[in-house]
Amino acid sequence: MAYITLRDVHLAFGGPALLNGANFTLERGERVCLIGRNGEGKSTLLKLIDGSLQPDTGEVSIQNGVRIAMLAQDVPMSSGLVADIVADGAGEAAKVLKQYHEANNACVLGDLDACDRMGELQHQLDQLDGWSLENQVNTILAKMGLDPNADLADLSGGRKRRVLLARALLTKPDVLLLDEPTNHLDVESIEWLENFLLEQHNVTLLFISHDRSFVDRLSTRIVELDRGMLRSFEGNYSRYLDLKAQQLEAEEKQNALFDKKLAEEETWIRQGIKARRTRNEGRVRALKALRDESKARRSQQGKVNMGAQEASRSGKLVFDIEHLSVSYNEQVLIKDFSAIVMRGDRIGLVGDNGVGKTTLVKAILGEIPHQGTVKTGTQLEIAYFDQLRNQLDLENTVANNVSEGSDFVDVNGQRRHIYSYLQDFLFAPERARTPVKALSGGERNRVLLAKLLLKPSNLIVMDEPTNDLDMVTLELLEEMLAEYKGTLLLISHDRAFMDNVVSSTWVFDGKGHIQEYIGGYQDYLQQRQRMLEQAASKVSKTSTNESGKENTNNKLPKKVKLSYKDQRELEQLPELIAALENEQQRLEKQLADGSWFINDPEQATQAATRLAEIEEQLLEKLERWTVLESKQQGE
Repeated sequence: MAYITLRDVHLAFGGPALLNGANFTLERGERVCLIGRNGEGKSTLLKLIDGSLQPDTGEVSIQNGVRIAMLAQDVPMSSGLVADIVADGAGEAAKVLKQYHEANNACVLGDLDACDRMGELQHQLDQLDGWSLENQVNTILAKMGLDPNADLADLSGGRKRRVLLARALLTKPDVLLLDEPTNHLDVESIEWLENFLLEQHNVTLLFISHDRSFVDRLSTRIVELDRGMLRSFEGNYSRYLDLKAQQLEAEEKQNALFDKKLAEEETWIRQGIKARRTRNEGRVRALKALRDESKARRSQQGKVNMGAQEASRSGKLVFDIEHLSVSYNEQVLIKDFSAIVMRGDRIGLVGDNGVGKTTLVKAILGEIPHQGTVKTGTQLEIAYFDQLRNQLDLENTVANNVSEGSDFVDVNGQRRHIYSYLQDFLFAPERARTPVKALSGGERNRVLLAKLLLKPSNLIVMDEPTNDLDMVTLELLEEMLAEYKGTLLLISHDRAFMDNVVSSTWVFDGKGHIQEYIGGYQDYLQQRQRMLEQAASKVSKTSTNESGKENTNNKLPKKVKLSYKDQRELEQLPELIAALENEQQRLEKQLADGSWFINDPEQATQAATRLAEIEEQLLEKLERWTVLESKQQGE
């Protein structure tokens, strides 16, 4: 029996039905991705399943005993200890355990009433199995590499998402509902989430996501919400694209045949008096039914029609960056960065949240103070897409935001009415008169794109343009940027988007250093992997030489290019890396035994945290080994 079943579900909120006779089943062990255009009702469907909404008609059936947990799209901004927030996911047991600890503390201080309450609370905890809650919380936090004593307000967006996921998983759900789990996460956090979810073999997933790489790797089935109906496509997103194209082609042919038949019947009913004498009532009723079906038929939502207005070509040199450094509150974000950006370059900026990607862009554009020099090329016309959407006036209408109060806009030399232009971005006239504050995140991004693309440019700077956009609009944005003849600086955590758009990648290591790689994100991963393998191979050879009592210095001849300090560091790296690898193996072996979390949860948690630190240190030292070796060999 399926875990979840929807039968002929209808739901509407005044406009076209979000669900119009929808049917759906979710089987145990599936990882189903729910996709659809912005505003189609995907989040609404998840709320129907978790019980926070009820359908107008139809049935939402959950198998008896199946536990469902939902990870909402919004990340909380509140504060509180991570352990307490995760424990709250246990509901009544967490509440009673907290009351017991409070009563215990009061009893120790001499409150006799609190001592009496402890007995009652102890009985409740026995019934709720609340005594094991603390161990469960510590175990899951260690598994996710989270500090139980950290304050939620101090964590990054990716860490906050881990806390919410830990809270959801604490109840050991059978079904986990995820609404845009990768939104606003950096690439490292997205990849961690992918790997973690793939390891949860006992959890069935139903998730919403516009991250095509995430969907491709995770999903076993795609379910599309389109014009109120749910359609299932076996396989991942790449397979869905092939099947969807076939479905749309068949639908187009069917609609063409229907329209032809309707036109023929309309011609017949309008014939002269001779035809009316022979008119039969059955054919008239059939025509009426055709008319009703035609009115009820919902066309597929249109596609955004976007195109950049290109200014005259810039000079061949766009930016010459030399020894650029930026600090904020004594924290170094950019350290001694030099690069040359030429006309036509498409550069992607990749790194964790908060490492300085937006800061670098603003420094290059001269918007913030910095050390070093940035020489700007000639005839630059810049269009800037701001991830915070600060360029939008939330109180003003969509039309006024885009046209700045004018009724007409200039599009590639042609004068167009603002309402006509906005229809290219799927804003009907009534929607164009809506204040921006009433729009969804995806709609606000479309407003900003409409405003940005009105401005002639030969340099486009985009800071997280893909957030909240549906997949169709994402692909159209990719096509537009692929045809753009100017220069592009792009900050994005969407790996597929980066792979399809950029020609080189600047990677931030979080310590102020930036390394350039040729190609997109996957190209960067392959190049980095080759570097790490080469470094590991050199470490292995050096270790072998040391065990054979060969002189390491003969293998690493000194060159003038290495300072004494660098040479000493290079000689010590093999021993340091070997020590870290030994410690890593020891901790992995100890953590593999789950009883450690029960017998000594504090030490186990510390060990899990240390293991994560070792992985980062190993990566850092292997990369440093490669850098020093290259410098020594004069490469």
